[in-house]
Amino acid sequence: MKFFDEAAIHVAAGDGGNGCSSFRREKYVEYGGPDGGDGGRGGSVYFEASDSLNTLVDFRYQRRFCAQRGVNGSGRNCTGASGEDIVLQVPVGTTLIDDATEEIIGDLVEPGQRLLIAEGGRGGLGNARFKSSVNRAPTKTTKGTPGEHLDIRMQLKVLADVGLLGFPNAGKSTLVGAVSAARPKIADYPFTTLIPQLGVVKVDRYRSFVISDIPGLIEGASEGAGLGLRFLKHLSRTRVMLHMIDMAELDGGDPAGQAVAIIEELTQFAPSLLERDRWLVFNKCDLLFDEEQEQVKKSVVEALGFDGPVYTISASERMGTEALCYDLMNFLEARAEQLSHDEAFAEAQKALALRIEDEVRAKIKSLSDARKARL
Repeated sequence: MKFFDEAAIHVAAGDGGNGCSSFRREKYVEYGGPDGGDGGRGGSVYFEASDSLNTLVDFRYQRRFCAQRGVNGSGRNCTGASGEDIVLQVPVGTTLIDDATEEIIGDLVEPGQRLLIAEGGRGGLGNARFKSSVNRAPTKTTKGTPGEHLDIRMQLKVLADVGLLGFPNAGKSTLVGAVSAARPKIADYPFTTLIPQLGVVKVDRYRSFVISDIPGLIEGASEGAGLGLRFLKHLSRTRVMLHMIDMAELDGGDPAGQAVAIIEELTQFAPSLLERDRWLVFNKCDLLFDEEQEQVKKSVVEALGFDGPVYTISASERMGTEALCYDLMNFLEARAEQLSHDEAFAEAQKALALRIEDEVRAKIKSLSDARKARL
């Protein structure tokens, strides 16, 4: 299954059916009178979040979705049938944007959440509706109103509790494979991971969290270089970011310099992302002596001015991964408890999430406009 996190479609609700002009004519009924029925209502278009989907590939080739038109009214006061609604299934975490106004229509973040996007037209009135004491035989009817038409742009941001970021070959995919049942592709060349990979980490029988491997970043990712720009937005909905650092660069790279470069890319893309909880994870500790490990950690922490949690692991050998997962689980549970009991903190986190969304959307739009201008 190919991974697509963006799609643009056109949705059209059905028009309402027209009212009918008819008169009752029966044997032995001298004054039948008008009996034209109303038109049926047009079908509407809904979007529904489904946890069985993880990509927008279904909208890659079919771009137009039109609901059914309402049936016209008929004689004997028969109302026309309403048009069938369309319910479009999308992955949880999909944002719907009006392409014409750039306004966010809705954000589907809960399984089963349903959102009305385009409302069907109302049915027209039949002539029976216009009968009165002074007009016993009206011929007036009304037409059904047109359904709504919209150009929708969909953006999928994967929902994960923990997001991994770092340079290519830092060991992000190896960590996901070590702590979860996910089996991402792992190789010794850059950009092995081309799409986000999700894994469920089971700490205990009834305790688990979702971890996401984001494709590796390089310098200039926030301006479109490499694969980072397309997938940086997936970090916006994580609750904790694990900044993974390769302690044993084979090409003699500078871990401190690379760590600083990652932070600069986040700052250029969405500065508010740095307000998210972020932990430093030094990987491949099995390839260095203890003294060398301490030197690398000290240089990186000083270069970043970092004062948060720091972990040393070897994802390939599963050294330190269990303690990391337990600490992450405890942190996520404590944060959920705080969100449910501290109203001020919950409002602050909601405001931060909205700020990040605005910055991500503005950055993507500016780069898209710049690309169009070059063309």
